[in-house]
Amino acid sequence: MKKLSWITDHIPASPIRELVPFAEKAKLNGVKIYHLNIGEPDIETPDVMLDALRSWSYKSVPYANSQGERVLLQSLLKYYKKLGFGNIGIDNLQITMGGSEGILWSLIATCEPGDEVITFEPFYTNYISYIMRSRARLVPIRTRIEDNFHVPRKSIIERTITKKTKAILLCNPSNPTGTVFAQDEVDMLMQIAIKHGLYVISDEVYREFVYNGTKPYSVLNYLEKYPEGVILVDSLSKRYSLCGARLGVLLSQNKKLMQIFLRFAQARLSAGFIDQHVAAQLDRVDDSYFKGVIEEYDKRRTVLVNGLRKIPGVVCSQPEGAFYVIVKLPVKNASHFAKWLLTDFHEHKETVMVAPATGFYATKGLGKDEVRIAYVLNVGALERSVEILSKALKEYVLLSS
Repeated sequence: MKKLSWITDHIPASPIRELVPFAEKAKLNGVKIYHLNIGEPDIETPDVMLDALRSWSYKSVPYANSQGERVLLQSLLKYYKKLGFGNIGIDNLQITMGGSEGILWSLIATCEPGDEVITFEPFYTNYISYIMRSRARLVPIRTRIEDNFHVPRKSIIERTITKKTKAILLCNPSNPTGTVFAQDEVDMLMQIAIKHGLYVISDEVYREFVYNGTKPYSVLNYLEKYPEGVILVDSLSKRYSLCGARLGVLLSQNKKLMQIFLRFAQARLSAGFIDQHVAAQLDRVDDSYFKGVIEEYDKRRTVLVNGLRKIPGVVCSQPEGAFYVIVKLPVKNASHFAKWLLTDFHEHKETVMVAPATGFYATKGLGKDEVRIAYVLNVGALERSVEILSKALKEYVLLSS
């Protein structure tokens, strides 16, 4: 048999999901696991969306329009107009099967084999495989826990730019750090992009999830100034607790790009018909829904961060948005520790599952003593998780000494 493709030997396993077999085995042995490893919200989906699903009256389920169902596109236009971006038309939107597909398409459409894509590490781990599948090369720029993972100064970023640099990939607010990039940071990145003719692919799926009055600054503010270079990736998964619906959005005023995105969409036919009609109710979701959601996540953030900072040897950044935090642990190998939590440790038949942070870095050696924690559990579960983690670290450190 002839060899499989090059990518099969290089595409990495997901650090978020690679420990799942150990977790499943632990569950079979009667161990309860608190899942801090994956950002799947437990918040209820808005009632208007669930009502639309319950009242479904179609006798069959057809293909949807390849660009997206018009009713959903119109709801999205209202959403962006409410944000202050009224200069967007339906031709500037493309529905994707989740934000992940949108990122992948953006990279495939903009990058030639060997091109370079700049992003800030730690970054969403799947960026590695998306960039690899586009045959481009990821160029990481390190951010540090001491700076709450904000971008470094302009000169450091410009030193990474070469003739092969094609795009800057940004996640704002950030998964996995919870950092919210403010206007001065986004302005700086846009100035660099304009100067060097780079695309800016901005992953803004956690836009609503911000705390203490922090505001993320969207690249949509640059649509008129840099219409050919701005690509927004959005998603309905986290915003409306619709992870299983797999719906995302690509937004650009680059006409050629939008034509290419539509061709990609036609090649895979369409996103789900039912999913889109349920999500189209987004313009009927009351502002009070988000107010309650943000208040709940803020409580969780406070409980988690305050609890973690009481554990000896733990260093925890201060997340400003999203619902993740990078945590430095007093261990040499956080991957081994994360596996040990599932295979060799439990506290009264309970343990926790975390995501080792090495998979969120491209630079070898970084993140070895870090994990990402998602605070998508209720306050009581988070308090118990911190208690278990504290006891586990104490035992693990003793065993390792």
